[in-house]
Amino acid sequence: MENIVMEALAKRDKCEAGNEYDGKLWGARISSVFVVLVASAFGSLFPILSSRYSFIRMPWWCFFIAKYFGSGVIIATAFIHLLEPANDSLTKDCLGGTFDEYPWAYGIALMTLFVLFFCELVSYHYVDQKVTREFGEGETGNSHSHFGDENIYVKKDVDDQHDLSKDEEETDHKCGAESTQMAYPDHFSHANDHQDQELVGTPMGRDDREQYLGQLLNVFVLEFGIIFHSVFVGLTLATSGEEFKTLYVVIVFHQMFEGLGLGTRIAATAWPKNRRWTPWVLALAYTLTTPIAIGIGLGVRTSYPPGSRRALITNGCFDAISAGILIYTGLVELMAHEFLFSSEFKGPGGFKLMITAYLIVCVGAGLMALLGRWA
Repeated sequence: MENIVMEALAKRDKCEAGNEYDGKLWGARISSVFVVLVASAFGSLFPILSSRYSFIRMPWWCFFIAKYFGSGVIIATAFIHLLEPANDSLTKDCLGGTFDEYPWAYGIALMTLFVLFFCELVSYHYVDQKVTREFGEGETGNSHSHFGDENIYVKKDVDDQHDLSKDEEETDHKCGAESTQMAYPDHFSHANDHQDQELVGTPMGRDDREQYLGQLLNVFVLEFGIIFHSVFVGLTLATSGEEFKTLYVVIVFHQMFEGLGLGTRIAATAWPKNRRWTPWVLALAYTLTTPIAIGIGLGVRTSYPPGSRRALITNGCFDAISAGILIYTGLVELMAHEFLFSSEFKGPGGFKLMITAYLIVCVGAGLMALLGRWA
């Protein structure tokens, strides 16, 4: 029995207890806290500021590019910057045991994806029940409201189409004609539909209420997955050795692009007046997470063992969980929702706009995947 215990301890001791910190470039390491802070703040806060204040409002196409570029960044982050490092951490030879027998990084990401899907099913059921209590049974809502108005993808009966008045038809025709000329309002049309009575003077309907709550859930899930990842990014940068210079530059761009993806989603959500501070809190949380983690890493730079058994398992598990969250959010919410179930690409010129958005997603994903060459 004693021999078995000793063998187990010996196997655990195979993992390196130290780190690669070499004590060089101390000034640059200190500066990284503030540079990463500024990059993260710009990425996450600028879209919100631009959507709120007219004096810095950007043209609609800037938001269009930022929105879809950010989607590509988030998806590439999930596969290249999270799933691969998680697999690398959980397949180290020194771990042994079950880690040699099963690809736990992919298994944890898969389990996270299904748990997240189940939580979303339960959440939307709760939202549906809540909205039903608020509006009664008389109104019918969408079965899965974050996909948008069901009229977009469900063909209406002919009789229903004849119920439109002449004025409504003329208004719809005018809006359709203007959508290709001025896409800025159309880009945020789903957000404007969710404004409550305090903001635009009109009550929020059942469908709009469901869509707003769905957007709220999606933003919180995205924030949760990104912040998980940001903690380990900061620790890795602070305790790195010879590769510090390369990591420094890559992580600055990484944080700015990832913040841009998160910030545009937060800005596109129509926050009611009683939650006007929520987008700022979410953006600030992302902004501060990595710089704080860098500061903690610098504080424990000589004692933090990123190569130890405990650190490898912890880092690998959290990266795999974050990967599962961002894969689900990126593919389902950001790609399927925005491309397949959105009215943004309907009407004349819609297909050309959709191809443009697709190419922007590819550029964002490609650039973020390229950064994976160094970090």
